[in-house]
Amino acid sequence: MRHQRIDANGIGLHIVDHGTGPVVLFVHGFPDIWSSWRSQMSAVAAAGWRAIAIDLRGCGASDAPEGIDSYTLFETIGDLVVILDRLRIETAILVGHDLGAIIAWNAAMMRPDRFTAVFGISIPFRQPGRVIASRREAGAPDFDRLAHLRPGAEEAWADAAVTIPGAHYWGSAQAPADMRWHLSDRSRGLLRPAPSPLRNIDLGYIEEAVECFTRTGFRAALTHYRAIKPFSTLASRAYAGAIIAQPSFFVTGALDAMNEVLTHDELAMRRALPALRGVLTVGEAGHWPHLEAPRLLNAQLLSFLASL
Repeated sequence: MRHQRIDANGIGLHIVDHGTGPVVLFVHGFPDIWSSWRSQMSAVAAAGWRAIAIDLRGCGASDAPEGIDSYTLFETIGDLVVILDRLRIETAILVGHDLGAIIAWNAAMMRPDRFTAVFGISIPFRQPGRVIASRREAGAPDFDRLAHLRPGAEEAWADAAVTIPGAHYWGSAQAPADMRWHLSDRSRGLLRPAPSPLRNIDLGYIEEAVECFTRTGFRAALTHYRAIKPFSTLASRAYAGAIIAQPSFFVTGALDAMNEVLTHDELAMRRALPALRGVLTVGEAGHWPHLEAPRLLNAQLLSFLASL
């Protein structure tokens, strides 16, 4: 896997490039880094595709600018476009998880000329004006009250050796059902020490993520979430009722807490995703299907790519 830095209008972005062929661009979520995609990149490259993964701005080995305005989806989608431009790539297929899924869906919506298909994991597509409204309608905490955004969030996450394995444990299928991450119950948040080692997620990756966030801290990574509401407010009128006409696919874990507030009903999703190829619910997975069930997810991803 080839590592390099891309200059994105003064922001240095770290990317990893593997294989040759049509491009699949991977966008990670929180609290993750590029290597959360290592299994998927290997599978895609072995099947004749070129896999590229990015450390989002503020994460991993990419630069971390100051200010909320530097982390809106306008900026992060711009980073994806710049990567294609710098590498002289005309188009790419997007794969995104969690925050990366939000970025991937919106990139496909805003730049269909550059992003020809999208494979979203854990977070379904919501038009900008619907992101906040759909949470309220489902009775979920408003963005301002999420643990990610409350005052002191950086300090609460700061001990990466505790918070990284803890978040992955409590958000996964390994956690007991009555103690698993729950969006509306603060006693069942992600910021609890894991009571036992992770069994269903590669510990080598967890160690990488711990080392990385110990070095960088969480301020910049959390700022991506603080920028969602300003972006939604700015983009809601221009993209009201927008659809993604490109082929798409959605994967969720059956035990993901996000399912409580974000419907993944296939018929409902088709209103905004008319070319949706399908929805896969991974039975024994929580919020991290690509880490908890990599073989199953890789097979579905390769099937989707082969159908394009």
